[in-house]
Amino acid sequence: MNMIEAINSAHDVMMERDPNTVVLGEDVGYFGGVFRATANLQKKYGKSRVFDTPIAEGGIVGTAIGMATYGLRPVAEIQFADYIYPGFDQIVSEAARIRYRTAGEWTVPLTIRTPYGGGIFGGQTHSQSPEALFAHVAGLKVVVPSNPYDAKGLLIASIEDNDPVVFFEPKRIYNGPFDGFYERPVTPWAKHPKAEVPEDYYTVPLGKAEVVREGEAVTILAYGTMVHVALATAEAEGIDAEVIDLRTIVPVDIDTIEASVKKTGRCVVVHEATRTAGFGAELSALVQERCFYHLEAPVQRVTGFDTPYPHSLEWAYFPGPVRLGQALKKTLED
Repeated sequence: MNMIEAINSAHDVMMERDPNTVVLGEDVGYFGGVFRATANLQKKYGKSRVFDTPIAEGGIVGTAIGMATYGLRPVAEIQFADYIYPGFDQIVSEAARIRYRTAGEWTVPLTIRTPYGGGIFGGQTHSQSPEALFAHVAGLKVVVPSNPYDAKGLLIASIEDNDPVVFFEPKRIYNGPFDGFYERPVTPWAKHPKAEVPEDYYTVPLGKAEVVREGEAVTILAYGTMVHVALATAEAEGIDAEVIDLRTIVPVDIDTIEASVKKTGRCVVVHEATRTAGFGAELSALVQERCFYHLEAPVQRVTGFDTPYPHSLEWAYFPGPVRLGQALKKTLED
């Protein structure tokens, strides 16, 4: 499966297992979603469980919160992460707080799916990476898969979770593991082992990172598309880097991070979002707190720049192999 097919399969499995699972969003019904992640679900489960909404993200999230507090497990699709801001108040002021506001009497088992990130020439209105905004809010979980196998397992785990989850999908890798070398063809998922996705139910636990490449010289912390950029860069530069796919940034798997950095003594963080107060800042602080006496060099961050995402300078903005390679070399030389 590619990642879209894996996400569709996760919906299908959960709707089959749990009649309380419902899907809502713009064009998720007959059309099957802007990227076809909900294709054929309405035909199989009916309009009462898979239904279209008006173009009103605040209404989508607010409606889904009400459904969740009454016992359903809604999966709301926001077509692009760039459009999530009209629903921001509902997510951070309502969904994230209801468990605390009611002393645990009510919960919000709501999953909000949204494609994010660049590399598709979507410009500043279709390329943003706002995950740090949601990672900052107590009461939310934030998930970012990097491959079809994890996407299905993590989405099922998110739907089963009793707290609200914001599920960011790196749309640049929907069809293949893009590695940042934009001038060469992208390999399709069909040739990647992580595309071997079971048709049936399984989960990938939230909050558990994966060491996707073992190494001794430096630790690279990445999630989403950047996992593949990190792997390709380490290979291209011939650097013995250990690459960690965080999978979930809230809760983050600090134990796996700590063990790796204490082994390598060096750490580089890479993400697509803007640099200032991006999630890389949190990771850098955690590594400094937990691994200070083991560090051989300062923690490096490779990120987007502090500007709106530029259409004409996409590959200059995108934290690809050139910039990551430079950071790795600097870290090893320090």
